Parts: sequence; C-alpha cells; structure tokens
Amino acid sequence: MALLEPGTTAPDFRLPSGPKEQTSLSQYRGKNVVLVFYPADWSPVCGDQLALYNEMLPMITRRNAEIVGISVDGTWCHRAYREHRNLRLPLLADFEPKGAVAKTYGAYRTKEGIAERALFVIDANGVIRWSHLSPIDVNPGADGILDALDSLSPSERRSHDQPASEAARSSH
Repeated sequence: MALLEPGTTAPDFRLPSGPKEQTSLSQYRGKNVVLVFYPADWSPVCGDQLALYNEMLPMITRRNAEIVGISVDGTWCHRAYREHRNLRLPLLADFEPKGAVAKTYGAYRTKEGIAERALFVIDANGVIRWSHLSPIDVNPGADGILDALDSLSPSERRSHDQPASEAARSSH
C-alpha cells in the first residue's frame, strides 16, 4: 500500500499511550497534528529524530499543532524510552495487532515488521495536508514539517468549528 496522500481524510485510530491509557487521533480535532511513524525505540536514527522533535515542541505548539510518535514497540518499551531520553511527546504503541495503524497510513514494512519512517501533517479538521516517506536510515529532520504547518492558511490552521475571534485570542 502506498503512503496516504495529501487531501485524504486521516484514518482515525485508538492506540495505547501507556500501560492503562489510550489515545485517539480524533481527540486532537481542532488542532493540527504531526504523526511521526518510526521503526523502533532505541535505534540511533530514531533517537536523533525524536530528540529533534522534542526540542522543537514549542515551535510546533505555536502553530496550533501537536506531535505524536507511533511505532510497533509496546507501551512499556515506550515508557522506558521516553524516560531515558526525556521525551515530552507522546509515543503510541501500534503493537497489537502489530502495525495495524501504520498499515492504514501506508507506512508499514511487512518484511521487517516495523513502521516506515513516515511523516504526516494533518490539519485541524482531520485532513492530511502533507506526507513524506524518508529512507529508513535517514533522519528526515523538521524543515518539511514546519513548512507544511506554515503553508496552512489561517482557516486551515484551526478547526472550522472554532470561531476566528477565538483562534485569534489563542494565538496571542
């Protein structure tokens, strides 16, 4: 399956974000979302990539966006990894059934049983506005993410349910 393209409604999902916690894409409605699919915790490229995004959280949140990491690792592995690397972004476990969410986004490597290194920018209304597939051994950096968020018009940056005056107040 090919990577989902811009203009596609992002498939909703519900994944474990901790041993007794669940996170769904729909709970972010009204905010832009950066989905980061990555192969595995504890790998060198993933560590550098997630550390970069962790440092960029203030720039991302200023753009009415949240960033969420997804891999096939389990919740306990994510928890240890987040604590060890001091990550503040949520890591979701696409563990069972293995890679089910990555598959729906076209971001799964069946042969290796891991997620691709894929990025999606989803607008406040749940539409994919940008997607990128990076070679598995290459950190895609953040320029594409920031450019995609910056390319959203003011009305695309916020939910159509949010009045413009409320959006203006929340941006100050």
